[in-house]
Amino acid sequence: MRVPAPQWRVLPRAPRRRAFPTLRERLRDSFLFAPVVGLACGFFLATLTLTIDAEIHDHAVDTDDSSLLEYIDNVGGAGATVIGTISSAMLTFIGVVFSITLVALQMASSFTPRVIRLYVRNRVTKITFALFLCTFLFALRVQKGRFTAEEAKPFISSFIAMGLVIACLVLFVVYVDSTLRMMRVTHVIATVAGETARELWYLEHGADQGEMGVPVAVVDYWGPGGVLRYVDVNRLARVARRHDCVVKLVARVGDFLVNGTPLVEVYGGDPVPPPFELARALHLGTERNMHQDFAFGFRQLSDISARALSPAVNDPTTAVNAFDRIHLLLVAAVRLPLGTRAHCDRKGAVRVIEAVPEWSDVVDLAYTETRLFGAGSPQVTRRLAASLDDLLAIAPAHRRAPLERQKTLLREAVEAAYRDVPDRAFALQPDRQGIG
Repeated sequence: MRVPAPQWRVLPRAPRRRAFPTLRERLRDSFLFAPVVGLACGFFLATLTLTIDAEIHDHAVDTDDSSLLEYIDNVGGAGATVIGTISSAMLTFIGVVFSITLVALQMASSFTPRVIRLYVRNRVTKITFALFLCTFLFALRVQKGRFTAEEAKPFISSFIAMGLVIACLVLFVVYVDSTLRMMRVTHVIATVAGETARELWYLEHGADQGEMGVPVAVVDYWGPGGVLRYVDVNRLARVARRHDCVVKLVARVGDFLVNGTPLVEVYGGDPVPPPFELARALHLGTERNMHQDFAFGFRQLSDISARALSPAVNDPTTAVNAFDRIHLLLVAAVRLPLGTRAHCDRKGAVRVIEAVPEWSDVVDLAYTETRLFGAGSPQVTRRLAASLDDLLAIAPAHRRAPLERQKTLLREAVEAAYRDVPDRAFALQPDRQGIG
């Protein structure tokens, strides 16, 4: 008899949901905000240091401090030359960073175009561009605002410029290290799996929705087409509380909505919430993201696995590496409540029921494409067989059927791919490393 293992936490502790999640996600997906902030900081910092330089010079003149004036003249004169060199060199440095980023993006697209978002959201890249632009504009501003030889010299400004250059050099080393790590497919796989695990963690805290009965109204979507990227659950809950009803989302985050797509079902309520109030809680875009959409993580990992198994690439080891993370996520999700997730208002009454993928949907997404494309690779089929055995050993009874079906389909795919019985037996032998 197999002794059940203790229930260790397999999901990381996720951070608390922050305020203004939509704005935060938009800023993370944008590559414009950080560089603009860097330019603004460079301009205002240069204006501040030039003002300080003028005040120090005026103070030395008013007090007739010849030693201070001589020191300012010597340091400021050399600093003016250094600042001129910095302003001309930083533009070339920015071009180097931009070229490295383009090469990294091209490498990332070879894994799957969906993971390019990781590079766009990378904080190190954004901070590097922001600091380099800040230093460049600072040097230009100080050069332009420098006074004549009889007046103030860039005394404080030269020290600030040197400090910014040192910071740029240190950050450039960090940026190169970060970019090299992100060009490795194993790092991309681990990052996607980590984001997916954090989204899965929130499924543990769903409320019991109870019996719903028959909906009194079904609201369809009417508006510009797009991908449902985010649902403001708190706003929906407030709308449902005002109308004393329960709002059940029919569309899932990640669905592409067009006119006439069923959007929500309303249970109870007098009157029924107007469609425009419900639509305000939905945010559409051109592509999916990971926020509230853990299935997108499985989608990306499956894409990496499928592309690695294509005849043009023929890299089953990468497919096995991707499936290692898929296996980890399936173990985390096997006991989680799936299908729907209920949200309560402040008084504990269920107001919003969010649609999430069913367990069978997750299993199909995890296995189907890797099984179809990797049936001819024993390394892949042995890894799939090992994962199915592990999941069947811990899955509750009501979640074993999709796994049993995938095991049957795997056996049939292997039998179709190999004519010799010994090859079939070898390809179906469970092995967590595939073949070593």
